[in-house]
Amino acid sequence: MRLATVLTPHGPRACLAAGDQFIDLHATDPGLPASVKQLLAASPEVRKIAAEVGKSPTAVRYAANAVKLLPPVPDAGKVLCVGLNYADHAKEGGKEIPTEPVIFAKYSNTLIGPGDPIKLPKVAQKVDYEAELVIVIGKRGKHIPNDQSAMSYVGGYTCGHDVSARDWQFRGAEKQWTVGKTFDTFAPTGPVLVTADELTDPHSLRVQLRLNGTTMQNSNTNQFIFPVPHILWFLSQVVTLEPGDLIFTGTPPGVGISRTPQVLLKPGDVTEVEIQGIGVLKNPVVAE
Repeated sequence: MRLATVLTPHGPRACLAAGDQFIDLHATDPGLPASVKQLLAASPEVRKIAAEVGKSPTAVRYAANAVKLLPPVPDAGKVLCVGLNYADHAKEGGKEIPTEPVIFAKYSNTLIGPGDPIKLPKVAQKVDYEAELVIVIGKRGKHIPNDQSAMSYVGGYTCGHDVSARDWQFRGAEKQWTVGKTFDTFAPTGPVLVTADELTDPHSLRVQLRLNGTTMQNSNTNQFIFPVPHILWFLSQVVTLEPGDLIFTGTPPGVGISRTPQVLLKPGDVTEVEIQGIGVLKNPVVAE
């Protein structure tokens, strides 16, 4: 399934993406959950019913060009992130290949959807772009095994943009990774969530970022240092992963701070994150 959260007259609703339309699952069948997060947590039988909703002649449909898309999971409980997870990106920054995942977090204030503006903070002068594949958790898990069985905890995947204020992230001798990553609007996600039964191999996907139409990042998740099972194993030793939790999996090379001269986001820019099999996440950049 390709799922989205659409702002409807009844509030945010889980919708099935079907071509140039979105089908409101709960409005079509009141027995179905109203949110993507609830749908991920539901039984396989419920999700199977949701997948068939588009066949109903009475399905409640919205034209794709007439709706406002929210983040696929606007009510994510946790937004966890992995740094330096692409071998080619680590080399780009002159860093050693990490021996274990580098973890930081974002908060709910950072989440925005397709088309929403990325706001450049008044107090930050070096704001950078980072295209990322985002894991969406589909099943509660603690001490998840570091093997293929870990994939059963994945609900799906979406595009993510880990916007980063580098002058805050690398501030002082102590560094401030989380602070530099958690300004308002710094985690665009979308446009859709592709469920794991449809996107079966997250380790062979092209990941790109375009800035004003120019390709700045272009790599593949086959460059992951830590694959999805390892990430889930590592994180679930510390926190219980819940349906709807988001995990940003790291960014490829080509980030602005590593370029000569540096390329940093400015008002009027437009960013596009494109991930094979998912789609394009497009956001304008504005001054706060």
